[in-house]
Amino acid sequence: MVASIVHQLTRKLSDEQIRESAFAPYFVDHTTGVYPTAASGFPWSAAGIGVKGDVICDLTEDMAAEQKARVTYDNILRLSDDPDVNDVIRFLREREIVHFQRFGEALEKAKEKMNQKNVYFTNPAFDR
Repeated sequence: MVASIVHQLTRKLSDEQIRESAFAPYFVDHTTGVYPTAASGFPWSAAGIGVKGDVICDLTEDMAAEQKARVTYDNILRLSDDPDVNDVIRFLREREIVHFQRFGEALEKAKEKMNQKNVYFTNPAFDR
């Protein structure tokens, strides 16, 4: 969604506006097309998604991802003065907060179902 916002904000830039902006290197490679990258310029990759197949580990990773996204939206809001962009970013930020809360609830329910005496909250049945 953020990449789509960038596209909408940049699709009508003049050649001169592009030349004089920090957007020029991106434009050379992608015109105004949606190409998901980090602010540092690194393209999005599934390699950054941590999945271990352990419910506690994976839910904790999910919660961390939601918090990282929320911080990114916080940073965008610090830099943006466009009310239309800010409305969308605030909506996305709120969604991350709700997701974090739901993953936290799922984590607590998973722990309740597992062996509470085990420090790592793993199910000893898996180790048989």
